[in-house]
Amino acid sequence: MGWIVRLFVLMQLVHVVFCWGKHGHYAVCKIAEGYLTKDAMATVKELLPDYANGELASVCSWPDDIKWYYRWYWTSPLHYVDTPSFKCNYKYGRDCYDSAGRRNNCVTGAIFNYTKQLFSAYQGYNPNLKYNLTEALIFLAHYMADVHQPLHVGFTGDLGGTILKVRWYRKKTNLHHVWDTLIIDTAVKTFYGSDLSTMVRAIQRNITDAWSSDIASWKSCRHHDRVCPNLYAAESVRLACNFAYKNATPGSILEDDYFLSRLPVLEKRLAQGGIRLAAVLNQLLNFEVKIGQSL
Repeated sequence: MGWIVRLFVLMQLVHVVFCWGKHGHYAVCKIAEGYLTKDAMATVKELLPDYANGELASVCSWPDDIKWYYRWYWTSPLHYVDTPSFKCNYKYGRDCYDSAGRRNNCVTGAIFNYTKQLFSAYQGYNPNLKYNLTEALIFLAHYMADVHQPLHVGFTGDLGGTILKVRWYRKKTNLHHVWDTLIIDTAVKTFYGSDLSTMVRAIQRNITDAWSSDIASWKSCRHHDRVCPNLYAAESVRLACNFAYKNATPGSILEDDYFLSRLPVLEKRLAQGGIRLAAVLNQLLNFEVKIGQSL
């Protein structure tokens, strides 16, 4: 068994914080799977490692699992892009850099990068470039979910809410973790019989019924770009200001009012992330080819 497989199995036992939780990433990728074309799905399955059993959703949390290891420390800044405190707008040139000042090292930069890698390999832009396309696929799927979590485009002053201490009902936590994990976990237990798949199916029904007229606008990018993470990040920081940070100050007790008013926002972001991920992969992998590397 290869080291990456062993690491994947090991990390299933490790609790990871400060990242859109496993449930969120699973939901986004599971929704995306339902909107992939036949050829795109075939290429995705070809790229996935064997232990994924043909299911993209089963490995979408992998970038969170490995970012704590020395070899992968460089990926840590790629999960978020913060804006100046109390600035409810996002600007790529102003905001996309890491703590060492390196430009383009943020979630939107990562989405551009891994989209380019897959495009180069599958659309003939520069087929001589050698990329690990399995990693590119999984990183792209993961970061597409991350950029749709509002506090992954939060404020620099509180590190996207990670140092903003609150209570979630009786539980001491931080605001970022509320949006990464606790709203979803509470919804699954309260409304969906502790079954994440039931929640995903409910979101899929909303996509078909309540949001069907919005899907075309969700997928569209200016100037016919293949992907538009700057748009997604701009949406997220507005939602962070209007919903995540609102009524959540240090020491706040967040209970039913906060939960019930924020859950629809979060569920819509899961839907948008899934639809947009599928749209990007359908453009990049819209025919079946036999290239790629496996983890």
